[in-house]
Amino acid sequence: MDLESRKCRDTSKKDSWKTILLLAYQSLGVVYGDLSISPLYVYTSTFAEDIEHSETNEEIFGALSFVFWTLTLVPLFKYVFVVLRADDNGEGGTFALYSLICRHAKVSLLPNRQHADEALSTYKMEEPPEKNTSRVKMLLEKYKALHTALLIVVLLGTCMVIGDGLLTPAISVFSAVSGLEVSMSKKHHQYAVIPITCFILVCLFALQHYGTHRVGFLFAPVVLAWLLCISTLGLYNIFKFNPHVYKALSPYYMFKFLKKTRISGWMSLGGILLCITGSEAMFADLGHFSYVAIQIAFTSLVYPALILGYMGQAAFLSQHHNSDLQISFYVSVPENVRWPVIILAILASVVGSQAIISGTFSIINQSLSLGCFPRVKVVHTSDKIHGQVYIPEINWILMILCIAVTIGFRDTKHMGNAAGLAVMTVMLVTTCLTSLVIILCWHKPPIIALCFLLFFGSIELLYFSASLIKFREGAWFPILLALFLMIIMFIWHYATIKKYEYDLHNKVSLEWLLALGPSLGIARVPGIGLVFTDLTTGIPANFSRFVTNLPAYHRILVFVCVKSVPVPHVPIAERYLVGRVGPAAHRSYRCIVRYGYRDVHQDVDSFESELVERLADFIQYDWYRTRGSNMSIEDDTSHSNESSSRRLTVIGTTGFSSHPGYEIEESVQPARVSVEFSTVQSVMDVIEMEPMAVTEKRVRFAIDDEPESDTKSEVGVQMQEELEDLYAAQEAGTAFILGHSHVRAKQGSSLVKKLALNYGYNFLRRNCRGPDVALKVPPVSLLEVGMVYIV
Repeated sequence: MDLESRKCRDTSKKDSWKTILLLAYQSLGVVYGDLSISPLYVYTSTFAEDIEHSETNEEIFGALSFVFWTLTLVPLFKYVFVVLRADDNGEGGTFALYSLICRHAKVSLLPNRQHADEALSTYKMEEPPEKNTSRVKMLLEKYKALHTALLIVVLLGTCMVIGDGLLTPAISVFSAVSGLEVSMSKKHHQYAVIPITCFILVCLFALQHYGTHRVGFLFAPVVLAWLLCISTLGLYNIFKFNPHVYKALSPYYMFKFLKKTRISGWMSLGGILLCITGSEAMFADLGHFSYVAIQIAFTSLVYPALILGYMGQAAFLSQHHNSDLQISFYVSVPENVRWPVIILAILASVVGSQAIISGTFSIINQSLSLGCFPRVKVVHTSDKIHGQVYIPEINWILMILCIAVTIGFRDTKHMGNAAGLAVMTVMLVTTCLTSLVIILCWHKPPIIALCFLLFFGSIELLYFSASLIKFREGAWFPILLALFLMIIMFIWHYATIKKYEYDLHNKVSLEWLLALGPSLGIARVPGIGLVFTDLTTGIPANFSRFVTNLPAYHRILVFVCVKSVPVPHVPIAERYLVGRVGPAAHRSYRCIVRYGYRDVHQDVDSFESELVERLADFIQYDWYRTRGSNMSIEDDTSHSNESSSRRLTVIGTTGFSSHPGYEIEESVQPARVSVEFSTVQSVMDVIEMEPMAVTEKRVRFAIDDEPESDTKSEVGVQMQEELEDLYAAQEAGTAFILGHSHVRAKQGSSLVKKLALNYGYNFLRRNCRGPDVALKVPPVSLLEVGMVYIV
């Protein structure tokens, strides 16, 4: 047995290493494409106009020294060794850092946080939050202005990622196609580059719907061949032209470079920083692969290949001081292999663009889940791997803007200035958020976070200032784009919060719902009525509007809250939080469906059937709990207004079956207790009690066909009736009751608020996908209730 177990362990280790190496190979095509093609345009942008290459080689050696240390400090030390460890259950990106911070500190602006959410297995924290009494945490939680400032920083980073997603494909493909100038006359080259670039970009964006996993297998060989190509060319140029070029890696040459070139050298840093474009993709695409796979691929192949490539170009240029020679990647390529290298460079630029485009889709999906982006269609392209998404609307908008940038700028320098500013802004945001993660999540001393912030932040600020000074030469574009996107995202998030607050203050008491009966002319019609609401407690105002205008509602009434939790993935067994609203005889329930920002939302058919299954499981669990506490039916009915209506239970996949007997684990389905208030004084008055202690014990549950006692038989009959009512209502049909909202600013509001809500938000709401489309509700089963929100 020992030998067999050892063999199993060895086999699993081999399989795990095989998987890691396979993921590392795949990551070349998805993560490192953008970073690997930077040698095409770094030296071209650096020596565009600001500085010139002289006989002393101080400029080219200084640029090489800057490139080497920038690649070493930022992608290697910062990302590979620090930032990639700040993952959120294996997910990366700006919103992953934000969700980590929101879990460890109460800084989220949307007040729908529940204690039951903290019991999720993916809601992991290194230690209970009450033990963390950091001053930074208390300061963040105390001032709401800091909550808003933190969100603005996150939105800024998100907008710059989107800007990078349209600028990087333009500069990458344009730089690769520009290699034709070496082999074509200037007249033909002028009319060939732009059309070829635009055609390639159209093909690239048209391929996006196939998904990242297929593209990864297709593009990984291209990036691998490209990395081997530039490293081989680098070694060839080093040994042929200047074997001593390695001396330029010394930091001394950076000081010589700045001392000689002064202000021009500082401005040229805007071109040097392009050597780290794509580094953010390592973190943004972390969820597609793994930390170890990305680390192995970068340290063993990507990093050394890039260094050799840049050293080879510097070695060639150090021996060619002809003023007529244009500084370009292709001049260092021997003529007999130039055409194959051009073709390979074009293919590699397409792959590099793919990395940032997939990262753009990913971060928009995260912001959409957290209520910071208008509703768009999200297509999950892989059934096996979570987080691989395609967004059609964003894809085509990016394509149009990317082509417009290419035609409008027509110059590597201006594109580089724009892309450089976007890249450095994203990196600065990542550095700031990682510093907060070090304090709040890793519970390290603030001095460590401050050292991290000052060291990497000062490097990035230096490059950021060099990009910002070129505002008129292309850097204006990402700023303008980010401003436009931030206005859209902030308006949407602000209106979402105001709508939630309005619903919270205008929700109806439970007593009002229980008072509705035949005496008031209210009829219960066959079927299931699903009332969708953002509230996790209380009866929404749109339901009272519905009943007022149409005095009837369904025999089975379910208040459904589809809620996003700041975790990447909610296990299916923990997704449904179910409870009663009123006594059992009222047949009203509450169901909170929790999704992570990387989860696939189910279509309406599977959601409807699964919801009925969860309700049936809850009904049996609730009656079993009633029997286990030896309560009589009368006692349970009288107590239901106080307890049963306020008790929410996690109902998992290992639920109750229709067989006479079965076993369950109470630890899989722990009860959660929440308290509702009939009146709400403020948004923060939604208070929830701590989860009940869960004990690991195995229980046996059976529905008795023959009564053993009066109490048990009566409980069994009541439960059977409730289940029969549920299944009969399912056969009668399901109606989806959604609110059709129109938001208006209340009288006395400022002009900015009126413009934002009355015109901005309502314009976005009319032109984005509606909640019925997002929830995939069939039009035949849809009932919309008009609501005017005066906020």
